[in-house]
Order: sequence, then C-alpha cells, then structure tokens
Amino acid sequence: MLKHVLTAALAAALLSLPVQSSNAQAPAPDAAAKPAKPRAATAPGGGRAAMLERQKKCGVEWREAKAGGKVEKGMTWPKFWSACYKRLKGA
Repeated sequence: MLKHVLTAALAAALLSLPVQSSNAQAPAPDAAAKPAKPRAATAPGGGRAAMLERQKKCGVEWREAKAGGKVEKGMTWPKFWSACYKRLKGA
C-alpha cells in the first residue's frame, strides 16, 4: 500500500514540473563574455608544417614497407612512425 502511495506522489510531483520545449532558445550570452573568434582555414606554419611533411613521408614509407613485407614482426604504425620521425628530423 505504501509503495502505491509513494508512486502516486512521485507521479504527481513529476507532472507538476514545467516542461521545456526542445526548441527553447538558449539564454543570451553575458556582455562581459568574449565572442568566439572565427577560425580561419590557414596552412600550418613553421614547425607544424615540417612535422606534417615528415608524417606524410613516414606514411608513404610505412605503406611501401607493409606492402613489400619488409615490416618487422610486432612493428606497429606508432613504433614505425616514431623511428622514422626521429630519423627524418635528424637528417
């Protein structure tokens, strides 16, 4: 009996809560908040460009070694990339 009374009370409490519409507008941002800067689609510069170039070269080497069956047993891309990256960076 107590179980039914508590269930009815909970149902009544839930029904009395206000329902928010799914298309409700978000509150306006604070005036003090900085607006988000749009990100421009620019080419990576400096060290990042060099890093991406080395990564591409290592990727080509990995695919060639993998296709030629020259990859050591247990070698994974992260391990290969680490060794290749260090080799290219030192060159």
